Amino acid sequence: MRTTNPIASLLGSSPFKPMQAHMRIVNECVAEVPALFQALINGDADGITKQKNAIFAKEQEADNLENDLREHFPKSLFMPVDRRDLLELLDMQDSIADTAQDIAGMMIERDMAVPENMKEPLVAFVQRCVDTCNLASTIVLELDELIETGFRGDEAGKVGKMVQKLSEIEDETDDMGMALARTLFSQEDDMKAVSVIFWYQMIQWIGDLADYSEKVGDRMRLLIAR
Repeated sequence: MRTTNPIASLLGSSPFKPMQAHMRIVNECVAEVPALFQALINGDADGITKQKNAIFAKEQEADNLENDLREHFPKSLFMPVDRRDLLELLDMQDSIADTAQDIAGMMIERDMAVPENMKEPLVAFVQRCVDTCNLASTIVLELDELIETGFRGDEAGKVGKMVQKLSEIEDETDDMGMALARTLFSQEDDMKAVSVIFWYQMIQWIGDLADYSEKVGDRMRLLIAR
């Protein structure tokens, strides 16, 4: 009996639906991150493990879909879109989920405690970085409308404004990350050196959620420009 790969069938008509499905999974993965940090602040080891498992499961789901997409991606598209641009967009999307997995993995591997004066700014920083992913996902979900309008007109303008807003939020996360790092370094004399190093890496990875989300927006802007 002949079988048909659903991804291959879907890509045969359009590569955009599975691209959007992938971004939705990535966004669901990142949505688990705030609760991960809240569990850490609360000293809830079971909660940390639960959130880590949820993040790892979503990251694996995103990886599986990405692999299927790359395997069946059409060699040529009769659309105003360059295949390489779409593959770069897919790579940026997947990097967001990979980063969420890195964050959760470190939290399991390291016995990390949040210094008291870092708790509030850390929660705010994490949430603002998650906000960038939410907006990046919303932008990718506009692909259908962009296709219908030929990446021109009011729809292109609407997406352009969303991309600009995404860039502004990412700038906010840069400032928040630097402020959090300064708070960390201000108390390094009272912390083990290795703890300072790992917390600095953690701050970098949280910021990477926003950085990769902004790059998703940049790739969408490129699609419109071309």
